[in-house]
Amino acid sequence: MKRLISYSRGRLSAFGYAFRGAYDLLRNHAPSKIHMAAFVTMIGLSWGLDFPLWKWVVVLLCSGMVLAAEALNTAVEYVVDLVSPEYNILAGKAKDVAAGAVLFTAVFSGIIALLLVYDSMWGGG
Repeated sequence: MKRLISYSRGRLSAFGYAFRGAYDLLRNHAPSKIHMAAFVTMIGLSWGLDFPLWKWVVVLLCSGMVLAAEALNTAVEYVVDLVSPEYNILAGKAKDVAAGAVLFTAVFSGIIALLLVYDSMWGGG
């Protein structure tokens, strides 16, 4: 029983670390604030246009992917800065590729959002 309690405390503290990381991301990184603003805007549009459930799922999935990509990009930047504080071309490439992943998810999520809104406003669905 004591082992189970210890195991549970360890798992619960992992959530604390995750919330601390999410807080750091949203508090200290401007791009994540932009993504959150887009997310809140899309939630308002989804609500106002009375999206059906499947569209809500798509909005939440895309938004979650963009925020997760931004978090991973930030983690890559932290690690690269830690292991390579001086300029290194490969460190720069690692950061650029991680930022590119965010760009891909954000652009494609934006296109999906436009299609969902267009469909609701002029497509009849």
